[in-house]
Amino acid sequence: MSANNAKLKSSSHWDEEQIAAFLNECVIPVRLACVNGAGRPLVCSLWFMYDDDAIWCATKDSSDVVGFLKGSADVGFEVAPESMPYRGVRGQGKAQILPARGVPVLGRLMDRYLGTRESEFAQWLFAQATDEVAIRIDPDWFTAWDFSKRMSA
Repeated sequence: MSANNAKLKSSSHWDEEQIAAFLNECVIPVRLACVNGAGRPLVCSLWFMYDDDAIWCATKDSSDVVGFLKGSADVGFEVAPESMPYRGVRGQGKAQILPARGVPVLGRLMDRYLGTRESEFAQWLFAQATDEVAIRIDPDWFTAWDFSKRMSA
């Protein structure tokens, strides 16, 4: 995470390597917070992967979230399972919309979440991917929390 000059909060339970390992191992959606067209906060869940010190997602260029990100690149994010022990990573950053990376990122997300590009659902996703864009989130800051020890007692 250091390559993009993101700042690890001093209160973080994990260091940068532990955060990267968690983001690479945790196969759940990222909760992405952005500002909608009315200036109100909105949270949406998207498949993600962690690569090149950034969080990557893919979605349709016509989606509401892409429109909101085009209006304001400022985002918040959280990756945290809903089951115990409670732990996760959160932060804030800037989002970029990268149309040329949409289909390749979608393919990697399918590998990560579906385990194959051959399933009926994966084939359907690819068939619908004509206006797919990648979202790259470069964290400005991030932190981690882990209540595993506290919750195991």
